[in-house]
Amino acid sequence: MTTVKNIIFDLGGVLIDWNPEYVYLDVFNGDRKKMQWFFDDICTMDWNENQDAGYPLAQATEDRVALFPQYEEWIRMYYGRWEEMLGDAIAPTVSILQQLVKDPHYRVVALTNWSAETFPIALDRFEFLQWFEGIVVSGAEITRKPFAEIYQLTLDRFKMQAQECLFIDDNLRNVEGAKALGIQGYHFTTPQQLKEDLLKEGILK
Repeated sequence: MTTVKNIIFDLGGVLIDWNPEYVYLDVFNGDRKKMQWFFDDICTMDWNENQDAGYPLAQATEDRVALFPQYEEWIRMYYGRWEEMLGDAIAPTVSILQQLVKDPHYRVVALTNWSAETFPIALDRFEFLQWFEGIVVSGAEITRKPFAEIYQLTLDRFKMQAQECLFIDDNLRNVEGAKALGIQGYHFTTPQQLKEDLLKEGILK
Protein backbone atom coordinates (compact mmCIF):
# COMPACT_ATOMS: atom_id res chain seq x y z
CA MET A 1 0.00 0.00 0.00
CA THR A 2 1.28 3.44 -0.89
CA THR A 3 1.75 6.08 1.81
CA VAL A 4 1.11 8.85 -0.72
CA LYS A 5 -1.88 11.11 -0.10
CA ASN A 6 -0.74 14.20 -2.00
CA ILE A 7 0.72 14.49 -5.50
CA ILE A 8 2.69 17.58 -6.51
CA PHE A 9 3.23 18.14 -10.24
CA ASP A 10 5.78 20.30 -11.98
CA LEU A 11 4.30 21.92 -15.10
CA GLY A 12 6.90 22.81 -17.76
CA GLY A 13 8.37 19.69 -19.33
CA VAL A 14 5.87 17.44 -17.54
CA LEU A 15 2.43 18.73 -18.52
CA ILE A 16 3.31 21.67 -20.79
CA ASP A 17 5.86 21.79 -23.60
CA TRP A 18 8.03 24.93 -23.41
CA ASN A 19 11.16 25.39 -25.48
CA PRO A 20 12.98 28.56 -26.62
CA GLU A 21 14.15 26.59 -29.65
CA TYR A 22 10.72 27.22 -31.17
CA VAL A 23 11.79 30.84 -31.67
CA TYR A 24 15.55 30.74 -32.01
CA LEU A 25 15.94 27.82 -34.40
CA ASP A 26 14.10 29.98 -36.91
CA VAL A 27 16.04 33.13 -35.89
CA PHE A 28 19.34 31.32 -36.53
CA ASN A 29 18.12 29.72 -39.78
CA GLY A 30 18.33 26.19 -38.41
CA ASP A 31 21.91 26.60 -37.17
CA ARG A 32 21.77 24.58 -33.93
CA LYS A 33 25.39 25.30 -33.06
CA LYS A 34 24.81 29.06 -33.14
CA MET A 35 21.56 28.70 -31.22
CA GLN A 36 23.29 26.67 -28.52
CA TRP A 37 26.02 29.29 -28.26
CA PHE A 38 23.30 31.91 -27.67
CA PHE A 39 21.72 29.81 -24.88
CA ASP A 40 25.09 29.00 -23.33
CA ASP A 41 26.58 32.50 -23.41
CA ILE A 42 23.88 35.18 -23.84
CA CYS A 43 20.34 34.26 -22.74
CA THR A 44 21.30 31.41 -20.44
CA MET A 45 19.10 29.07 -18.42
CA ASP A 46 20.54 30.54 -15.21
CA TRP A 47 19.49 33.99 -16.39
CA ASN A 48 15.98 32.77 -17.23
CA GLU A 49 15.69 31.04 -13.85
CA ASN A 50 16.35 34.36 -12.14
CA GLN A 51 13.09 35.62 -13.66
CA ASP A 52 11.38 32.43 -12.46
CA ALA A 53 12.31 33.63 -8.96
CA GLY A 54 10.55 36.96 -9.47
CA TYR A 55 13.07 39.24 -11.17
CA PRO A 56 11.18 41.59 -13.57
CA LEU A 57 11.34 40.55 -17.21
CA ALA A 58 11.82 44.10 -18.49
CA GLN A 59 14.72 44.74 -16.12
CA ALA A 60 16.29 41.38 -16.92
CA THR A 61 16.14 42.24 -20.61
CA GLU A 62 17.76 45.64 -20.10
CA ASP A 63 20.48 44.08 -17.93
CA ARG A 64 21.35 41.61 -20.66
CA VAL A 65 21.25 44.24 -23.42
CA ALA A 66 23.66 46.36 -21.39
CA LEU A 67 26.05 43.40 -21.20
CA PHE A 68 25.72 42.39 -24.86
CA PRO A 69 24.49 45.45 -26.82
CA GLN A 70 25.60 43.91 -30.12
CA TYR A 71 22.95 41.17 -29.63
CA GLU A 72 20.11 43.45 -28.52
CA GLU A 73 17.65 42.31 -31.18
CA TRP A 74 18.05 38.64 -30.27
CA ILE A 75 17.92 39.33 -26.52
CA ARG A 76 14.67 41.29 -26.78
CA MET A 77 13.08 38.38 -28.62
CA TYR A 78 13.44 36.13 -25.56
CA TYR A 79 10.54 37.66 -23.67
CA GLY A 80 9.15 39.64 -26.59
CA ARG A 81 8.31 36.37 -28.36
CA TRP A 82 7.99 34.23 -25.24
CA GLU A 83 4.46 33.10 -26.10
CA GLU A 84 5.81 31.43 -29.25
CA MET A 85 8.07 29.28 -27.03
CA LEU A 86 5.01 27.81 -25.32
CA GLY A 87 4.09 24.57 -27.04
CA ASP A 88 1.14 22.25 -26.56
CA ALA A 89 -0.03 20.29 -23.56
CA ILE A 90 1.79 16.97 -23.12
CA ALA A 91 -1.40 14.99 -23.65
CA PRO A 92 -0.42 11.60 -22.15
CA THR A 93 0.63 13.26 -18.88
CA VAL A 94 -2.55 15.34 -18.83
CA SER A 95 -4.46 12.05 -19.11
CA ILE A 96 -2.61 10.75 -16.02
CA LEU A 97 -3.40 14.01 -14.20
CA GLN A 98 -7.07 13.63 -15.10
CA GLN A 99 -7.18 10.17 -13.51
CA LEU A 100 -5.50 11.40 -10.35
CA VAL A 101 -7.68 14.47 -9.78
CA LYS A 102 -10.77 12.26 -10.07
CA ASP A 103 -9.45 9.84 -7.42
CA PRO A 104 -10.78 10.84 -3.97
CA HIS A 105 -7.74 9.25 -2.28
CA TYR A 106 -5.39 12.02 -3.48
CA ARG A 107 -5.00 15.76 -3.32
CA VAL A 108 -3.26 17.13 -6.40
CA VAL A 109 -1.40 20.45 -6.53
CA ALA A 110 1.30 21.99 -8.74
CA LEU A 111 4.66 23.58 -7.99
CA THR A 112 6.27 25.36 -10.92
CA ASN A 113 9.32 27.46 -11.67
CA TRP A 114 7.62 30.11 -13.80
CA SER A 115 7.66 33.89 -14.06
CA ALA A 116 4.55 35.43 -12.50
CA GLU A 117 4.43 37.78 -15.51
CA THR A 118 4.07 35.02 -18.10
CA PHE A 119 2.12 32.43 -16.10
CA PRO A 120 -1.28 34.06 -16.85
CA ILE A 121 -0.71 33.19 -20.53
CA ALA A 122 -0.52 29.51 -19.60
CA LEU A 123 -3.58 29.79 -17.34
CA ASP A 124 -5.59 31.17 -20.27
CA ARG A 125 -4.31 28.56 -22.70
CA PHE A 126 -4.50 25.33 -20.69
CA GLU A 127 -7.86 24.49 -19.14
CA PHE A 128 -6.42 21.56 -17.16
CA LEU A 129 -4.54 24.01 -14.92
CA GLN A 130 -7.92 24.63 -13.28
CA TRP A 131 -8.03 21.00 -12.12
CA PHE A 132 -5.41 21.51 -9.42
CA GLU A 133 -6.40 22.26 -5.85
CA GLY A 134 -3.82 25.03 -6.11
CA ILE A 135 -0.65 26.06 -7.93
CA VAL A 136 2.49 27.52 -6.34
CA VAL A 137 4.22 29.76 -8.91
CA SER A 138 7.84 30.52 -8.07
CA GLY A 139 7.81 34.01 -9.53
CA ALA A 140 4.93 35.01 -7.27
CA GLU A 141 6.81 33.69 -4.22
CA ILE A 142 10.18 35.32 -5.09
CA THR A 143 12.02 32.01 -4.79
CA ARG A 144 12.24 28.83 -6.85
CA LYS A 145 13.08 25.15 -6.90
CA PRO A 146 15.38 23.62 -5.75
CA PHE A 147 15.54 25.96 -2.73
CA ALA A 148 14.04 24.41 0.39
CA GLU A 149 11.74 27.33 1.18
CA ILE A 150 9.50 26.80 -1.86
CA TYR A 151 8.87 23.15 -0.99
CA GLN A 152 8.18 24.06 2.63
CA LEU A 153 5.87 26.87 1.51
CA THR A 154 3.93 24.37 -0.61
CA LEU A 155 3.61 21.92 2.30
CA ASP A 156 2.49 24.67 4.66
CA ARG A 157 0.03 26.30 2.25
CA PHE A 158 -1.84 23.07 1.61
CA LYS A 159 -1.31 21.64 5.11
CA MET A 160 0.46 18.53 3.82
CA GLN A 161 3.01 16.25 5.50
CA ALA A 162 6.23 15.75 3.52
CA GLN A 163 6.27 11.96 3.91
CA GLU A 164 2.74 11.76 2.44
CA CYS A 165 3.69 13.68 -0.73
CA LEU A 166 4.96 12.57 -4.11
CA PHE A 167 6.67 15.22 -6.26
CA ILE A 168 7.04 14.80 -10.05
CA ASP A 169 9.54 16.98 -11.97
CA ASP A 170 11.57 16.64 -15.17
CA ASN A 171 14.60 18.29 -13.53
CA LEU A 172 16.49 15.84 -11.33
CA ARG A 173 17.97 18.70 -9.32
CA ASN A 174 14.45 19.77 -8.30
CA VAL A 175 13.50 16.20 -7.36
CA GLU A 176 16.58 15.98 -5.13
CA GLY A 177 15.60 19.29 -3.52
CA ALA A 178 12.21 17.84 -2.61
CA LYS A 179 13.73 14.62 -1.30
CA ALA A 180 15.97 16.63 1.03
CA LEU A 181 12.78 17.68 2.87
CA GLY A 182 11.47 14.11 3.08
CA ILE A 183 9.17 14.34 0.05
CA GLN A 184 9.08 11.29 -2.21
CA GLY A 185 10.11 12.13 -5.77
CA TYR A 186 9.92 10.83 -9.32
CA HIS A 187 12.23 12.17 -11.99
CA PHE A 188 9.95 12.54 -15.03
CA THR A 189 11.42 11.32 -18.29
CA THR A 190 8.39 10.23 -20.36
CA PRO A 191 4.64 9.96 -19.72
CA GLN A 192 4.90 6.19 -20.20
CA GLN A 193 7.61 5.87 -17.55
CA LEU A 194 5.54 7.99 -15.14
CA LYS A 195 2.51 5.80 -15.75
CA GLU A 196 4.55 2.65 -15.08
CA ASP A 197 5.98 4.15 -11.88
CA LEU A 198 2.55 5.16 -10.61
CA LEU A 199 1.07 1.76 -11.44
CA LYS A 200 3.94 0.04 -9.61
CA GLU A 201 3.40 2.28 -6.58
CA GLY A 202 -0.33 1.45 -6.61
CA ILE A 203 -1.29 5.09 -7.13
CA LEU A 204 -2.77 4.46 -10.58
CA LYS A 205 -5.09 1.51 -10.95
